[in-house]
Amino acid sequence: MAVRAAVLPAIGAPLEITGIELPDPGPGQVRVRLAAAGVCHSDLSLSDGTMRVPVPAVLGHEGAGTVVAVGDGVTHVSPGSPVVLNWAPSCGSCHACTLGEVWLCANALNGAADVYARTTDGTELHPGLNVAAFAEETVVAASCVLPLPQGVPLVDAALLGCAVLTGYGAVHHSARVRSGETVAVFGVGGVGLATLQSARIAGASRIIAVDVSPDKEELARAAGATDYVLASENTPREIRGLTGKQGVDVSVECVGRAVSIRAAWESTRRGGRTTVVGIGGKDQQVTFNALELFHWGRTLSGCVYGNSDPSRDVPLLAGHVREGRLDLSTLVTDRITLEDIPTAFDNMLAGKGGRALVVF
Repeated sequence: MAVRAAVLPAIGAPLEITGIELPDPGPGQVRVRLAAAGVCHSDLSLSDGTMRVPVPAVLGHEGAGTVVAVGDGVTHVSPGSPVVLNWAPSCGSCHACTLGEVWLCANALNGAADVYARTTDGTELHPGLNVAAFAEETVVAASCVLPLPQGVPLVDAALLGCAVLTGYGAVHHSARVRSGETVAVFGVGGVGLATLQSARIAGASRIIAVDVSPDKEELARAAGATDYVLASENTPREIRGLTGKQGVDVSVECVGRAVSIRAAWESTRRGGRTTVVGIGGKDQQVTFNALELFHWGRTLSGCVYGNSDPSRDVPLLAGHVREGRLDLSTLVTDRITLEDIPTAFDNMLAGKGGRALVVF
């Protein structure tokens, strides 16, 4: 039986909503009926070629759903189990994994090159970032599904698969924000909103949200921002003005543009930490001179998938949800259908909203 999916036929081409044929799960595989899938900027980066992906492909990497069937050898989930999709499963044996840096696993995306399904006319399809969540159902490796802890609504749990893990990890694992520190978050999209909530959970004393859109202030403050700054060439000066002329202890950049990375760096106090979460293109060149690197003593670091271990962090985040510290519903700005994904892509390009959630 065919299921509907959003297929990327070629890099730069518009998505096509069409029927696809999924096989039964083989050994070590799981078939999942999606409850929801988040529309992430990374999906847009895949569609326009900023990040490489074999095509044709079904995109979508942030999802949650219910297990329909399992193949031989799968024991950690069974039909009827609610699960969160993990688009970057670690292999456990590469150099990064042996160091405990599972978010840098060299083999995490090997499955994206596989043929996992076909269109109804027989065209082979790849699973964008392993999990192909922009579909009513998907078949994935067993390592790509995590049991959903109790107390988390299944639809909202889709956000745990990327936006929340990334934002939480940027604060707690990469920047390691301490209670009482000041934080600036550049970009109030889905990851930015999760980062704001995570800074609040960490006990930050002042949380400054920065974005180009005045319409996002209400979203930012609901997520935990104490201050809101419209992005401009004066942003670093404004942030220093809000922090006793020092700058923030931590800046988290969630956009992936040279201008915002540079602004985040300049907004960070001497000796502070700047963490870059946003995925930018090769054309986004950021420059520093040797004297400023010495003088300011700041730390600048990249952050992949929040430097998170999903098997460890998803249960931890579920605990925050159950205790009311993390509100997943406030991260969702639009609940849409599969057919609305192209419009959601357009909204991201225009800098609108936080996170659209495809509800099946």
